[in-house]
Amino acid sequence: MLEVGTKAPDFTLPDKEGKMVSLSDFAGKRVVLYFYPKDSTPGCTRQACAFAGAYEEFKTLDAVVIGVSKDSVASHQKFAEKHDLPFVLLSDPELTAIQAYGVWQEKKLYGKVSMGVVRSTYVIDKNGVIEKVMPKVKPDTNAAEILDYLRG
Repeated sequence: MLEVGTKAPDFTLPDKEGKMVSLSDFAGKRVVLYFYPKDSTPGCTRQACAFAGAYEEFKTLDAVVIGVSKDSVASHQKFAEKHDLPFVLLSDPELTAIQAYGVWQEKKLYGKVSMGVVRSTYVIDKNGVIEKVMPKVKPDTNAAEILDYLRG
């Protein structure tokens, strides 16, 4: 995982419509960059819906929400439509941003070890520097914790 004070690595990935989006497109805004394992799974759906439910407040705090997983553009489109997700979802099947941010890690489930995305959130300041790192976040409380942090 990257540390507070580190310059956030830029990346360019396709969004749910296939349009290329770069982190640098959001220079001058705070960015809530959250990485999650998989579209349409129970935890990821609850997490995305919590961000969607708080989306207007994120906007009033001048923060952009970006979700990243290794799912395809088509998967993101279905996920976003089904749950009315108003924020940016980026597809990273090559693990470009996922690895750059250190969230591709060994995971253990029922004693089985595999590699996967560890649910993590970064807050990036208006100058592109990481100001908060939240590793291994809980899907049900992540959006609220970020809002509390942004409110100061």
